[in-house]
Amino acid sequence: MRRWLLALCLVQACAVSAQELTVSAAASLGDALHAIVPGFVARHPSARVRLNLAGSGQLLQQIAQGAPADVFASADAETLDRAAAQGLIDPASRHDFTHNRLVLVAPTGSRLHSLADLVTPAVQRVVIGKPATVPAGRYARQVLEAARLWAALGPKLIPADNVRQVLDYVARGEVDAGFVYQSDALTAGRKVRVVQGLHGHAPIHYPVAVVRGSRQPALAQAFVDHLRSPAAQALLQQKGFGGP
Repeated sequence: MRRWLLALCLVQACAVSAQELTVSAAASLGDALHAIVPGFVARHPSARVRLNLAGSGQLLQQIAQGAPADVFASADAETLDRAAAQGLIDPASRHDFTHNRLVLVAPTGSRLHSLADLVTPAVQRVVIGKPATVPAGRYARQVLEAARLWAALGPKLIPADNVRQVLDYVARGEVDAGFVYQSDALTAGRKVRVVQGLHGHAPIHYPVAVVRGSRQPALAQAFVDHLRSPAAQALLQQKGFGGP
């Protein structure tokens, strides 16, 4: 009986001591964060990290509607600016922790050579993240507008909910081309081909901040700090990202 009570107390103690941390992060950060989290947990054994990955705009909507979140990492400054304007994050905790590049990708075997080729009759479907909610889509629109191709490509554009969905469409050969981050293209291996690195868009910096309604603000701040640590930065670079 005493052993049973002791075991029950230990289970209850573990349950009490465990600190669940919800990190809402841009879909493009998925692979990198899965690699980074174990190092954070090793330094904070009581932490249980749950990753909530989606388009940055979707995540902002979730947090604004009261969904549980402790850390918010966006693929653009604009989305975190909106979060700050709504009082959803702690502005003092905000930092840029990495950056990325936008690239045009096509299925392996495609004869696409450049951005200009998208207007040719051979290209029928081009997938792009929804500019209203997906930062990669906004960056892509900036590129196309700078190249004066946005209007011409309108009928060919297929919207996607996040950049990983864009990558999936291209990898499966369901579209002729798509706009993703360099880090995403790296995860696809030989399933896609990078046609061209792109310019003409705003710098792609990833900011992160503690969510104001966090139940674990100290642990959330520790996670934000960990993203800027040498160990986390090395893993980000391995996944195709750049430094802050």
